[in-house]
Amino acid sequence: MTIQAGDKIPSVDLAIMTDDGPDTISTDDLFSGKKVAIFGVPGAFTPTCSAKHLPGFVENADALKAKGVDTIACLSVNDAFVMGAWGKDQNVGDKVMMLADGSAAFTKAADLVLDLTERGLGVRCQRFAMIVDNGVVSSIHIDEGTFEKTSAETMLGEL
Repeated sequence: MTIQAGDKIPSVDLAIMTDDGPDTISTDDLFSGKKVAIFGVPGAFTPTCSAKHLPGFVENADALKAKGVDTIACLSVNDAFVMGAWGKDQNVGDKVMMLADGSAAFTKAADLVLDLTERGLGVRCQRFAMIVDNGVVSSIHIDEGTFEKTSAETMLGEL
């Protein structure tokens, strides 16, 4: 069953790009004791993700943090190299943590899989946005084929 409000975040390791190369961060460490705005995208460098989704969170980072968000994170089923390059391309700086779910461990554990195998894209993550308080989902929205419910602006309106 797809993760929902009230559920604990799955305990998995994700990858991040650092100045010294790829590293890992556990979801336990990422979410423990913090309010995290995390959003997932079907793929780095894809049209809607690059033109609307990620830029909206970069542009609204200060406003989200002013409403109590400690960390803003973007997750995609890509590797740390791709997520690092996409973050640089989008000038995220330290506003958004770019999380690589290369083997879709988080995506599968949270039941947020988007299977685009027939289109040659493999298993991806659904477009989602959620607020997580100390490891527990307090709100989640999933867009199915559109970009309406998962924007930074929508999240801001709910905080």
